[in-house]
Amino acid sequence: MKVRIVNNGKLPLPEYKTDGASGIDLMANLETTVVLQPMDRYLVPTGLHVEIPDGFEVQIRGRSGLAAKNGITLANGVGTVDSDYRGEIKVILINLGKEPFEIKHGDRIAQMIMAKYEKIEFLPVNSLEDTDRGSGGFGHTGL
Repeated sequence: MKVRIVNNGKLPLPEYKTDGASGIDLMANLETTVVLQPMDRYLVPTGLHVEIPDGFEVQIRGRSGLAAKNGITLANGVGTVDSDYRGEIKVILINLGKEPFEIKHGDRIAQMIMAKYEKIEFLPVNSLEDTDRGSGGFGHTGL
């Protein structure tokens, strides 16, 4: 799929690192190094603007290595970039670790994945079909 992109940063375009990769690494586009203290958040610019086709979204996901080694993840879990958004893609990082963490220009901070979605059209009804689970909630099947 070809996607139009504007790169206002001083970095190369993002690319897949392996043939089997589903995510494209996003890099921090910073003028100066940012120190993220424990429990602090920072909106990291990427310098990228994308034109996402209708019926698709871009998902911004954390990098497992940053989370496992340093406690760095996305404050919003998974970010969503809608097809009608044309602003700069920014990543909300949070430091859940115990030590300050430096974010430098060009650091790989997140992954971007293109995903197709379906629009929901709600059909109001008075009841839903029964299932074995029914309305059983969190932990209803035990540990």
